[in-house]
Amino acid sequence: MAAASLSDVPARITDPEQLKELLGIPFTPEQTACITAPPAPQVIVAGAGSGKTTVMAARVVWLVGTGQVAPEQVLGLTFTNKAAGELAERVRKALVKAGITDPDVIDPDNPPGEPVISTYHAFAGRLLTDHGLRIGLEPTARLLADATRYQLAARVLREAPGPYPALTRSFPDLVGDLLTLDSELAEHLVRPEELRAYDAELLSSLEGAKLSNAELRKIPETAAARRELADLVVRYRAAKRERDLLDFGDQIALSATLARTRAEVGAILRDEFRVVLLDEYQDTSVAQRVLLAGLFGGGTGHPVTAVGDPCQAIYGWRGASVANLDDFPEHFAHADGRLATRQALSENRRSGGRLLDLANGLAEPLRALHAGVEALRPAPGAEHDGQVRCALLRTHAEEIDWIADSLAHLVRTGKEPGEIAVLCRTATDFAEIQGALVARDVPVEVVGLSGLLHLPEVADLVAVCEVLQDPGANASLVRLLTGPRWRIGPRDLALLGRRARLLVSHARVGADDDPDRRLAAAVEGVDPSEVISLADALDTFLEAPLEDPAEADDGLPFSADARVRFARLAAELRDLRRSLADPLMDVLHRVLAVTGLEVELSASPHALAARRRETLSNFLDVAASFAASDGEATLLAFLGFLRTAAQYEKGLDNALPGGENTVKVLTAHKSKGLEWDVVAVPGLVTGTFPSTQGREKWTAQGKVLPHELRGDADTLPDIEAWDSRGMKAFHEAMKEHQHTEELRLGYVTFTRPAPCSSAPATGGARPRSARGVRRTSCTPCTSTARPGTARSRRGRRSPRRTRRTRPCTRRPPTTPGHFPSTTRRWPAAGRPPRPYSPTWSESPRTRTPTPRRPRPSTTRRRTTTRTGRHRRTPKAPTKIPSTRPTAISPTTRPPTGRTTSRRKASSKTTATTTPTGSPGRRTGRRCPTKQRLRRLVPTRRARRPSRPRKHAPSPPGTATWTPSPESCCAPARASPTCPCRRR
Repeated sequence: MAAASLSDVPARITDPEQLKELLGIPFTPEQTACITAPPAPQVIVAGAGSGKTTVMAARVVWLVGTGQVAPEQVLGLTFTNKAAGELAERVRKALVKAGITDPDVIDPDNPPGEPVISTYHAFAGRLLTDHGLRIGLEPTARLLADATRYQLAARVLREAPGPYPALTRSFPDLVGDLLTLDSELAEHLVRPEELRAYDAELLSSLEGAKLSNAELRKIPETAAARRELADLVVRYRAAKRERDLLDFGDQIALSATLARTRAEVGAILRDEFRVVLLDEYQDTSVAQRVLLAGLFGGGTGHPVTAVGDPCQAIYGWRGASVANLDDFPEHFAHADGRLATRQALSENRRSGGRLLDLANGLAEPLRALHAGVEALRPAPGAEHDGQVRCALLRTHAEEIDWIADSLAHLVRTGKEPGEIAVLCRTATDFAEIQGALVARDVPVEVVGLSGLLHLPEVADLVAVCEVLQDPGANASLVRLLTGPRWRIGPRDLALLGRRARLLVSHARVGADDDPDRRLAAAVEGVDPSEVISLADALDTFLEAPLEDPAEADDGLPFSADARVRFARLAAELRDLRRSLADPLMDVLHRVLAVTGLEVELSASPHALAARRRETLSNFLDVAASFAASDGEATLLAFLGFLRTAAQYEKGLDNALPGGENTVKVLTAHKSKGLEWDVVAVPGLVTGTFPSTQGREKWTAQGKVLPHELRGDADTLPDIEAWDSRGMKAFHEAMKEHQHTEELRLGYVTFTRPAPCSSAPATGGARPRSARGVRRTSCTPCTSTARPGTARSRRGRRSPRRTRRTRPCTRRPPTTPGHFPSTTRRWPAAGRPPRPYSPTWSESPRTRTPTPRRPRPSTTRRRTTTRTGRHRRTPKAPTKIPSTRPTAISPTTRPPTGRTTSRRKASSKTTATTTPTGSPGRRTGRRCPTKQRLRRLVPTRRARRPSRPRKHAPSPPGTATWTPSPESCCAPARASPTCPCRRR
C-alpha cells in the first residue's frame, strides 16, 4: 500500500486549546507537551493513573488533525487483545469526536483508513507472514497452542535416545523444564549451542575450585543438567520445523532475526507507518526490544513514542526487562546522534493524595534506580482525598472475617459490589475469602481460582464429550448423572454400578458372592480387570420396555424416575455418537444443542448466566483455535489436548474478570491496568506480601538461563567468585533484587483505587474540606496485617467529633475497624454493623431515657454490657423541655445494648440491670475507656476479681496499650474502676 503524501492530509486542528475543546478533556501541561510534541522519538514515563491511554489517543488525533500523518499510517502496539481493543476504540472515538473521521461510511467498498492497533505478538506474526521467506520461513507456518507445546515436548522427550544421567526430575517436570529453557533462549536470542559452550566452560572452571558447601557442589550438577536440556531443546525445535509449527517465543525471536539481518524490511515498515506508539514498554522482553529497534530505531530518528513506568515493571519473572525503558533514548536515537526525548506524566487523576503518599513512599527506592521517574502528585483539590485504613489482627481467621465484615458493611450501605476488589499476593486465600463473603450474602467472583476446564459449564460439556468418546469414562458419566439436569440419587446410582459389574462378570444377581461361580469364571479365562462401564449399563435401559422392567432389571429395584431418566440419557448419547466423525466444532455445537446447555444459559436472566455464556464462548474459541492448528482435528485429539492442559496449564487460564456486579477477588499481578473504588489488600506480613520467595536461581535450576547470557545481564546480580563468600554475596543480591520486585508490585497494588462519584464507601465518613463542608471521597485502600510479622504505625489521630467526655486518643490497634480519619467504626470481625448514635454527653439535645424496672437476675454471676463504639439511642426516649443535657440518675441506667455474662451460668444469657446498692455492680456514669477495654475481653473468660491486679505481660508480637489519666476519663473521672484511677 503506497503511503499518502503529507500534503494530501488536510489540517483541521491548529491549536492545543482547540484539541482540548474538541475532545472535552482538560489536559495538564505535562499531557499537552507529550501530545503536541513534534514527530520525533520520545519516551514518556507515565506514572500510575496519569492518563497514558488518553494521551496516546490524543496524540494520534493531534498528528492526524494537524495533517502530519494519515490515520492508516499510525501503528499502535500493546500486550493483550483487550488493551489493544480499548486503545483502538479510544482512538476511533477521539477521531470521530474531533470531526476528523466520519462515523458513517459513505462508500463501504472503500472505507477510510484507520490506525493499526494490535498486540506485539500479532504484529510479529504479520511480519513473518509478509517477509518470512526472506529468512527461509514458509508463510503457512501454524501457531502452537500452549497445551500442544506440552504434547510435542512430551513426545520429543519420550523419543530422545539418551541417556541423560543428569536429568533426574520426574517426566512432567522435565517437560516443563524443556519448554521453560526454550522460551528463555528465545526471549534473549541465545542459541542452544552458545548455552552448551557456556556450561562446558563453567564445568571446566569448577574442576579445580574448592566447593565447600552444598550450594557450590550443586552448580556442576545444574550445569550438566542444563547441557542435556539444551540438547533436548535442539530436538524440540527440529520437531517444530518438521511440522511447520511456531510458538509465541519463535514468533518474536524469528521476527527479531528478520529485523536485525534484513534492513530492507525496516525501510518498508517505516514508510508504511509514519508514527509508532508502544504501550507498556517496560514489560517488553529483550527480543521484542531488538525487533522494534531493528525496524524503527538504530539512529533512523523515526517518530516512535514509547509509554511506560519502570515502577510498574512487575513481569520480570516471565522475561520482561525494565532496562528497555531506561535505555530507550539510546536505542531510538535521532538521525544526527541525539538521544530521544524523555518526558514524564506525574499528575495522578485516579487516586487521592493520601493514597499517593503511600505509593510514593513505596516507590522512593525505585525512583533512585530509574531516570526520569517523578513522584506522583494528586490532581488539584484532591490532596486530602482517599483513605488508607490499616488493621492489625492477631490471626489469619480474624483477618479474613474482618475483611468480609468490612466489605459486607460497604455493600449494605450502598456501595456497588462491582466497585470493590480484594487483591492478594497469591491465590492461596482465594477460597477462604470467597467463602467468607458468600456467607455474608456478598456477591463475589474469584478471578483465576481455577482454570477454564474447572468451571461448571465447561466441565459439563467436556464430561459429555468424554462419555461419547470413551464408554469407560465413569467419572464423567457420574458427574452428568448427579448434576442438576438428571439428579440421580445415590441409591439408583449404586444400583447402576451393580448392574455394570454384573455385565462384566456375565452372571446374574448373587454371582459376586458365590465362590464356585468366581472359580468357574477364573477357569473360563474371564479377565477380572475388564473395565466396568456405566455407559454400557445405561444402554440396557433402551433394550427393554419401561412398562415391564422386571426382567431387564435382574431384580434390582430402580426407581421409576431413574429408569425414565436413564433411558433418556442413553438415547441422547446414542444419538450424539452418530456424529463423532463430523468436524470438531460441529460435534461441540451439536452437544450444546442436544443437552440444552447453551439455551438454558441464554434464557436465564441471572447475571451469572451471562458470565457462563462468556465462559462457554471462550472454550469454543479454544476449540476453534485447536481445530485451525490441526486440519484434521478430531474429538479424541481435542480431549487429549484438554487433558494436557489440565495437567500442565492448570486447566487453561481463565483469569479475566467478568462484567457482572460482584466483588472481584484476584491477585495483584492480574490487577494491573484495572481500577476500583474500594481495594482491600490482605496478608501484609513478612513472607506473604512482601514475599520472600525469590526467583529460581540459575545456579540451582537447569531450566534457568545464566545471567551472563541474558540481554539484561547488567540489571541482574552476578557471582564474583566460586566460593562460599561469593555465593553468600550472590544470594544477598538476589534477595535485594526480589525486594525491589515486591516494591513494584506493592506500588501497582496501592494505585488501583479510583475516586468515587457517589456516596462514600465508609457509610458517611468523609474528610472535611477547608470550609467545613464534607467532600465526596472513597475508601480506596484497606490493608490488613497480623502482629509479630510486620510493623504498623501506632500513632493515630483522634476522631474529629468533639466530645465532652473524651475517650483515649491512642486506641488499641487490635480493635478491628477503627481508623484515624473517620467518625465511625467499621464492624468488628463477627459482629453486624450498628447504626451510628451519639454518646450520652456529646450533644446538647441528648434525651434522657425512660427508667426501666430492673428485671430479676437468674444468676448471681456478674454481667457486663457489650456495646459498640457509641451507646445506642434508647427505643422509647422521653422528651424534656430543656435543651441542656440532663444528667442520668445514679439509680437508673439507660439500656446500652445486649448484655452477656462473663461466665456462662445457664444455657441462656440473661440481660439484667442491677438496682442501687447491688454488691456486684457499680452505678453512675460509665467510663468510656472501661467500656472499650471490656469489649476487648472475650465473654467466655472467668469472672473478674473484685480487687485490681497487675496485668500480665503481653505475649511477643502483641501491640500493648495503656491509657493515661490525661486522655482517659479526664476531666470527669466519673468511674472509679477506670485503669487510670487505679494507677
